[in-house]
Amino acid sequence: MATTPKTMTVPEAGAEYFGLSRNASYEAAKRGDIPTIKIGKLLRVPIRALEQKLDSSLKSDVP
Repeated sequence: MATTPKTMTVPEAGAEYFGLSRNASYEAAKRGDIPTIKIGKLLRVPIRALEQKLDSSLKSDVP
């Protein structure tokens, strides 16, 4: 039974959603532009939180 992942790595999220390099992705995460959670030593991006952040930024851009 295959399920879709709920999180992705910071570089994966940066590349897929914003076209960023690995280093730029981590910088964006450090600034809070890419939402992250820490699981042990792993830094992961919750896909739902990232997409909600994108949705809310689109709504605030509409006049």
